[in-house]
Amino acid sequence: MDRLTPREIVCELDHNIVGQNEAKRAVAIALRNRYRRTLLPETLQDEYLPKNILMIGPTGVGKTEIARRLAKLVRAPFIKVEATKFTEVGYVGRDVESIIRDLVEIALRMVKVERMEQVGAEAAVNAEKRLLTLLVPGKNPETGSSNPFQLLFGQTPEKQENIETPEIERDRAVVAERLRAGELEERIIELEIEESAPLADMLGNTGIELGINLQDMMAGMIPKKRKKRKLTVKEARRILVQEEAQQLIDHDEVVQEAIRRTEYEGLVFIDEIDKVAGREGAGGPDVSRGGVQRDILPIVEGSTVVTKYGLVKTDHILFLAAGAFHTSKPSDLIPELQGRFPIRVELKSLSVADFQRILTEPQSSILKQYSALLATEKIKVTFTDNAIEEIANMAFEVNSNTENIGARRLHTIVEKVLDELSFEASELPEDYKVVINREYVQHKIGDLARNQDLSRYIL
Repeated sequence: MDRLTPREIVCELDHNIVGQNEAKRAVAIALRNRYRRTLLPETLQDEYLPKNILMIGPTGVGKTEIARRLAKLVRAPFIKVEATKFTEVGYVGRDVESIIRDLVEIALRMVKVERMEQVGAEAAVNAEKRLLTLLVPGKNPETGSSNPFQLLFGQTPEKQENIETPEIERDRAVVAERLRAGELEERIIELEIEESAPLADMLGNTGIELGINLQDMMAGMIPKKRKKRKLTVKEARRILVQEEAQQLIDHDEVVQEAIRRTEYEGLVFIDEIDKVAGREGAGGPDVSRGGVQRDILPIVEGSTVVTKYGLVKTDHILFLAAGAFHTSKPSDLIPELQGRFPIRVELKSLSVADFQRILTEPQSSILKQYSALLATEKIKVTFTDNAIEEIANMAFEVNSNTENIGARRLHTIVEKVLDELSFEASELPEDYKVVINREYVQHKIGDLARNQDLSRYIL
C-alpha cells in the first residue's frame, strides 16, 4: 500500500472503468488515508476514523465496479450488500450485523488461502508420502506378507499397517519415481475423506443469524464421519495437499489475522441505499425504511459485533454507499446516517463516447470477452470501428428513450447482435471468420432500436 499513491490508484482503476474521475479520486484518497493512518502516532491512530463515501448516480455507470476493483487492488476483505435485503427487527429480512459476520468469513478465507500457499511445498511433500503409503501399503502383521503393487492393479487393502521394511522402502522409491513422472495420475485408489455432517446440511440455509454458530457448538458432540471414495491419484493428491496444509497452518493465528484485516482493512459496499431513504411517518409496506437506516447506523458509526470468531469492531471499516436517488435524495436519509457519509460524489450518465470506450478499452472489455468466447469454437470475430460506433449509438438511444440502465445496455445489444452466430458457432467450420460492421449491426437490431415499444421489452 505504501507504493500505491492516489494517482496510481486512479490509473489502476482507469484500466477497467471508463470515466467517473471524481469518484475514483475520492476512493483513492480514502484508501491512501487508511495507509497514512498507520503512520500516525498511536495516540492519534484510534482518533482518526475513515471518511465514508456516498456515490450518487444512475445504474450501470460504474459504482459497484469502482468498489470491487478497489478491494481487489489492495487485496482487502470486501463485501457488497443491497440495503433492501435488510429490515428492522420484527420484520422478515436479514439482520444488518450479518454484513460484518459475512465480511469476517471472507477475510478468513483470504488469510487461510494465503497461509496454505505459504506451506504448499511442505504440504505437497507430506501428501506424496501419504499417497505412497496408499500405493505401497505396509506389511499386514496378521498374514506376515504384503503385496506392494496390489493397488496398482485395482486392489486396495481394507486395513493398512505402517510396518516399514527395507523391501517396502525400495518399492516405494520405485513407485515414487513413477508418481513424479506422472505415470500414475489416472490410477484409481481408495481414500478415506471427511464427510459433511447432516447437521450442516440441515442448518446451512435456514437463515439463522446467530453470533455464535450453532454448528460449531455441536461440532464436538457429533462425531466426524469419514467415507471411503474411489478417486484418481490426481484427485487424491489435491485433497491430501489441502488436508496437509490445513494441519500445518495455525488456525488461531489465521482467525486473529482475519479479524484484524476485517477491522482495519475491511471494505463494505452498500448498494441501493436510496431504496430505504424514505422518511418515517407514513404507513404501508415501507414502514420499516427508517428502522433499516437506524439499524445500519451503528455499524457505520462504529460498534462491536459478536461473531463466532470473537468480537469485531467496525470503527475503522470503510463503508461505500451508492444509490440512483431517482425518486429520493440524500437528504431523505435520517440526519445521523447522512453525517456518517461526509464525502459525496456524483457519477455522470454515460455518453456515446463513453460507450465506445467501454466496448474496447478496459482490459476485459465486452468485445474482448465475446470474441474470446467464440474463439473457443475456432471462430474469429472482428468488430469494425463503425460497428462499435453503431452499437454505442444504439445503446445511448435506447437508454434515452426507455429506462437508463447504463453500460448494462451494451451487454443486451451485443448479445442480440451475436445471437445467431453464438447459436450456430459449434456447427461452423474451423477458422471461420466473421466481420461485424455497421450494416451487420443494423440488420440484427436496427428495427428493434427504432421501435420504442419493442426496444422497451426486448432491448
